[in-house]
Amino acid sequence: MTGPDADAGLGARPLGKDCVPAWLELLEAVERADRAGEHIDAEELHEALSDPKLDLEHDTLGLWDGPRLVAYAVVYTPYGALDVARFQGAAAVRPEWRRRGVGSRLVTWMEDRAAALHAAHPELSALPGELLLDGQAKDEGLRHLAERSGYTPCRWWFEMKHPLTGDAPPARPAPEGTRPVPFDATYDEATRLAHNDAFRDHWNFTPFDRTDWNTWVTGPASFRPAMSRLLVTDSGGPGDAAAGGQAPGGEVVAYLLAEESDAETAATGRRDCHVGYLGTRRAHRGRGAAPALLTELLRAARESGYDTASLTVDTANPSGALGFYEGAGFVVSRESVTYARPLRTARASRPAGTDGIVT
Repeated sequence: MTGPDADAGLGARPLGKDCVPAWLELLEAVERADRAGEHIDAEELHEALSDPKLDLEHDTLGLWDGPRLVAYAVVYTPYGALDVARFQGAAAVRPEWRRRGVGSRLVTWMEDRAAALHAAHPELSALPGELLLDGQAKDEGLRHLAERSGYTPCRWWFEMKHPLTGDAPPARPAPEGTRPVPFDATYDEATRLAHNDAFRDHWNFTPFDRTDWNTWVTGPASFRPAMSRLLVTDSGGPGDAAAGGQAPGGEVVAYLLAEESDAETAATGRRDCHVGYLGTRRAHRGRGAAPALLTELLRAARESGYDTASLTVDTANPSGALGFYEGAGFVVSRESVTYARPLRTARASRPAGTDGIVT
């Protein structure tokens, strides 16, 4: 059920870096109402708007009540998609503006934009297209909106945490023929190629090119190279040497890349070391690489003064990651869900002020 068409007087324009203060204030209001544990700061929003593959003029939308940002939406294009072109939508509506039809209008705008992008890129239009919407599993408003709009849940995720109390876990030996090394820039490209091998059998995997890797993985301020660990071969190996996959000290066969949110620390007063990426090359699985790296991370995080370690896991992960993390002492702290719907045929492009979002 939606309320009256109360967004008729809203102004519409794309997001830009001048919008960051208003965008941040909107997200803080959403977090106060929803208590989803999603904290962000201005630096992270600036980074998001600096994505070189994001067309700010066409891929972002802000709805404004005078100087106040009421709602926003962003559509991300899955360049390099392998099986299905899954466009990622991100959106939020200020709590006091919900149940007025604003969310439905954002979904319509994201669907139109995703359909237009799908049609415009031959490598994507050759694949089936979908739009994905993510949110907390407990968010009944999102569930009702998704159902009304024809979306169905397709994936569930657990955020898991490990309290760093008590004795540190005993160290785990590295697999024979490998050795642990700290992450540094000389291993950056080799780690990217290891990740693309490790995750190619996972749902919604799109290989990272160098631009995306720098934008989303090792470039952001939240990345913590000092807490990140790699396993490399003792004497090198063929791997991806010809393409730069073998770093000077050997091939990267497994990796753990850590992150820390300054915004979360400021909001909660507790430091969390988040496992952003943990993977093992397919040829090296089943030898204890991931347990060795994760144990070392838990030990190092304790020593560095973190209160918790955390990670997010796909509950249907094909490598059995959920059971592995539970066995390592992680417990579920929050659940989220991804909704999906096939894309419709692209409709004619219209200016933001006349596309059915505002009048």
